[in-house]
Amino acid sequence: MAATCVVQPLDLIKTRMQLSGSGKSSFAVAGEIVAKEGFFSLYAGLSAGLLRQATYTTTRLGVYSWLFDAYRERNAGANPGFGTKTMLGVAAGSIGAFVGTPAEVALIRMTADGRLPQEQRRNYKNVADALIRIVREEGVLKLWRGATPTVGRAMVVNAAQLSTYSQAREALAGRVPDGVALHFCASMVSGLVTTIASMPVDIIKTRIQNAAKGQSQLSVVTSLLRNEGVLSLWKGFLPYYARLGPHTVLTFIFLEQMNTAYFKYT
Repeated sequence: MAATCVVQPLDLIKTRMQLSGSGKSSFAVAGEIVAKEGFFSLYAGLSAGLLRQATYTTTRLGVYSWLFDAYRERNAGANPGFGTKTMLGVAAGSIGAFVGTPAEVALIRMTADGRLPQEQRRNYKNVADALIRIVREEGVLKLWRGATPTVGRAMVVNAAQLSTYSQAREALAGRVPDGVALHFCASMVSGLVTTIASMPVDIIKTRIQNAAKGQSQLSVVTSLLRNEGVLSLWKGFLPYYARLGPHTVLTFIFLEQMNTAYFKYT
């Protein structure tokens, strides 16, 4: 949640670029948002972003740590190999994504609202208002709209992010001083790998969750590929990595420091 407070504007820019059919750069999109909606509109959807981290990220990191420790207990303290770490990340990500999908739907809609004409905007006041209105106007199951690509994205993200972070940290240990420097280097490696692997499923998820009522998931995907091409699946790469890289770094640095404090004082 602390990391999200830092990178929320980048998340909003990334979402706007993924929903737009234009070829504008991330700087042009950011300038347009500030000019038309004001500087603080860059933080639209922050409450949903925080709830998403409180549900999705808490679950995935907790499940991954639990599975990692369980593996070590069963194997005389030996660390799992890269393949096993990848599978642990897939399991943790899929569980976390299902828990966090309602907040994800609210986040996508709240960050995308400003690009719509005034009469088409949903104008959610905050994440609680968004969730209540979605249930009231569309039904409770719509909170899990796009759950399949969300879980798919999370499986890819966590397979890449958690496993490459653990692997990079082990590989860099001894070469980079232990502490924040080691966590930073391992996180940057993890963030780059995760960005490349997860962008296609992320943009598909974003389009589905923001689609008009009654539009099928298949029609959203086919329309995207037909009208914008395969390379559109990596649209918004720069803001995506600019968000995911620092978010990964900050998340793991905060997590490592809190873990250190926990084991020191308990």
